[in-house]
Amino acid sequence: MDLLLALKAVILGVVEGLTEFLPISSTGHLILAGSLLNFNDDKGKVFEIVIQFGAILAVCWEFRAKIARVVAGLGSDATSRRFAINVIVACLPAIVLGLLLGKHIKAVLFNPTVVATAFIVGGVIILLVERHNRRNVEAGQLPRVNSIDDLSVADALKVGFAQCLALVPGTSRSGATIIGGMMFGLERKVATEFSFFLAIPILFGATIYELYKARATLSVDDFSLFGVGFVAAFISAFICVRWLLRYIASHDFTAFAWYRIVFGLVVLATGYSGLVVWAD
Repeated sequence: MDLLLALKAVILGVVEGLTEFLPISSTGHLILAGSLLNFNDDKGKVFEIVIQFGAILAVCWEFRAKIARVVAGLGSDATSRRFAINVIVACLPAIVLGLLLGKHIKAVLFNPTVVATAFIVGGVIILLVERHNRRNVEAGQLPRVNSIDDLSVADALKVGFAQCLALVPGTSRSGATIIGGMMFGLERKVATEFSFFLAIPILFGATIYELYKARATLSVDDFSLFGVGFVAAFISAFICVRWLLRYIASHDFTAFAWYRIVFGLVVLATGYSGLVVWAD
């Protein structure tokens, strides 16, 4: 395997792992990184699917105990069944809209300008939600849901509709579900953990579906390249998930909001000035 190609695989794997579960959009970062690295052809798009799978497995490993308890309790434990139903309900809106509009969205919206604009808009929304939350805390209004096992089906459905916003590249699936959950009364840690669990079926399904569609472009020669990116994504995602859970114990998402706004403005400015040619 070419050394330069391997380096690109590592970089993109790390980008995927570090951004998939933060409210800053992994898809948006991969579109921009792929453009900069000239790795955004059909093979590059399949590669992105594979490394996304690595990030999913990192979450499965981090929450393996919870997942095992839920699976073991489906037949006898009401809490486990309710949790599984909530995950399914929350996933349905994005699955339906993705199947109906996915091809059109990719054809029209997967470009750096849309990504940068979504970065900025999403950042502003996070700032507004965090300001609203601070005012609620000052007024003594605490979050309504303080445990992931206390979520109702209605709560899950609301978060599911919020997740649909992430079909626009640059919005961030985790950002939409976390911030949406907080708007609907979920405590920050609950919203973040539920976002992690929603990622498992959504990204698993999307990965299998996209790999099936791209099966004609896959070859044995790609395994080493894909393997490098997969491992890089798994390790970086695992580190990122653990870090984020510690971070939100004492911080809000304001820093991510400003990162989104500044990064989006930089992309627009460099593209408009011609300093960087962002390929679609």
